[in-house]
Amino acid sequence: LLRFAAAASKVEVFMPAEVEVEIGGTARIECSFLIPDNGSYAYINWFYIDRGNRVRLYHITSEDTLEEDTEYKERLSLGKDNALSISAVRLHDPRTFVCQVGAGSYGVDEKHTKLLVYKIPEAPEITARSGGISVQNSDISTIAQCVSRNSFPAPNITWHKNDEQLEESSKVKMTFTLTLESSGLYTVTSGLLARVTRQDRHSLYHCAVHYRLHGQTHTLASRRVGVTVFYPAEHIKLQVMPSSALVKEGDDVQLVCEADGNPAPVFSFYKRELDDWHDLSTLAESGVLNLHDVNKNSSGLYRCQTLDLDDMRVMEKDVELTVNYIEGVHVDMEPSSALREGDSVKLSCDALSPVDLDFHWRDQKGRKVGEGNQLFLSNLTFETPNNFICKVMAPSVPGLEQSKQVAVTVEDKPRIVAVSSPLYVQQGEVVNLTCKAIAHPRPSLRWSVNGTAHEFGDDQHVGSNLTVRVSHDLLRAGARCRVSNALGVTEQHIQLLDQKSSESKGVIIVAIIVAILVVAVLGSVIYFLHKKGKIPCGRAGKQDITKPEACKDKSLVDVKSDKLSEEAGLLQGANGEKRPAADQVGQSVGHCP
Repeated sequence: LLRFAAAASKVEVFMPAEVEVEIGGTARIECSFLIPDNGSYAYINWFYIDRGNRVRLYHITSEDTLEEDTEYKERLSLGKDNALSISAVRLHDPRTFVCQVGAGSYGVDEKHTKLLVYKIPEAPEITARSGGISVQNSDISTIAQCVSRNSFPAPNITWHKNDEQLEESSKVKMTFTLTLESSGLYTVTSGLLARVTRQDRHSLYHCAVHYRLHGQTHTLASRRVGVTVFYPAEHIKLQVMPSSALVKEGDDVQLVCEADGNPAPVFSFYKRELDDWHDLSTLAESGVLNLHDVNKNSSGLYRCQTLDLDDMRVMEKDVELTVNYIEGVHVDMEPSSALREGDSVKLSCDALSPVDLDFHWRDQKGRKVGEGNQLFLSNLTFETPNNFICKVMAPSVPGLEQSKQVAVTVEDKPRIVAVSSPLYVQQGEVVNLTCKAIAHPRPSLRWSVNGTAHEFGDDQHVGSNLTVRVSHDLLRAGARCRVSNALGVTEQHIQLLDQKSSESKGVIIVAIIVAILVVAVLGSVIYFLHKKGKIPCGRAGKQDITKPEACKDKSLVDVKSDKLSEEAGLLQGANGEKRPAADQVGQSVGHCP
């Protein structure tokens, strides 16, 4: 208790142990104090220690503030709380500053603060080795250089491989160089040396600069860089592009040879010819052998050979190239003898190929008519298509196909397919007679009458239009169309009919048909009225519907007799100008016999 009272009876000063400020910034050093009984200070002195001696900066009383003439004079200032500020901090400003407070009867106390200055280093710059490094080198080789500039105090540099920090060993060495620039700042340079392996072809290296600030360590990292590693090939690969299974005649093919060494080895290409290897290296470039417009003779065993210039080791790889093809497409016809109309024929298609084949048949118009290597055609006619195409395809090799066309010819005597008969004409008029026929070999066509003929047709068809004036003899006898070839003759009669006779007979026929229709309608009306009770039955069971009341007891005519009379009258009216029976009945209406 007495000790606490003694401490409380004196003035006490408080200051931070250290103040850090970046070069060029402003340093603020605070000084606070405690005087018992809320007493006032008598004075405050600010000093800095220079080579063990105190140099006063300020003497402060309640009445006045005295600033001493020192090297800091132009850069010093005091705050309202009597804190000391130093602007534009320089490299040589780091010193110890003392704040001394005098409080009369409460005595004197002082504390000190160490001013530290710093400059954050620039981000490190890394430069990788420009040339390659061989794994065959037994000594360590320079991997990269790292530089960090304008820092204070000097920072540390560390090296990292694939983000893992490297430590010095028999296979890893690091160099460091510290340079004090004219500005008073430091430049740090470091080099990384190491042995490389095949796996280092994918490794990434970087350096990091470490500096302390406010009691903590901070880090700036460089970019990642890789190095070129030279190593011999361990494996070689040779492949056909596109896949050998899909190569067909006419394709362009590449044989691609690849080795996993760096740099790439020297490639050579060969093809097996009988018991020797034929050099094809002149056709190759950068490990690629180009084969243009290949055919079945391009098939065979190919070899890629590599020479590693680093250790002079030779490696080789073989590949079989198969060029798919279709050849010898032919179509056999059975029977092979001449075909007649009504015959049947079998077409057989075959070809040579190292792969399975499909067969499709089409006619000369491109229409699909069958599948499989055989096509059966029955009941052949002249109209049967002359040409059929066998299309041979390899399903396993897209685009590989061949076609063969075969002619199916039907030979027979002519067959007349169209004539203008019967033909209604008038004597003396000019008419056209037409006759068309089909046959193979091509037939000739002749007329039995004279006239002006115009022929038309193609290899199988023939036709003729004959312009002729109708005479009495032509009307009576007609004309004949005669078509012939080496296999036979066919004739067709063209009948000519007199148009006037035909018209007269037509009028008679029409009159008879009309009369029959009138009788049928009249009979239907009478039957309908009888069913409705409009005609009561007399003694004979019939009654004239046209008789007046006074004549109802007499029968005018028998219906059956009337019908016969009417039919007879109609026929007489048509030929003998007699009136129909219906007219006679009409005359008796209103009279009693």
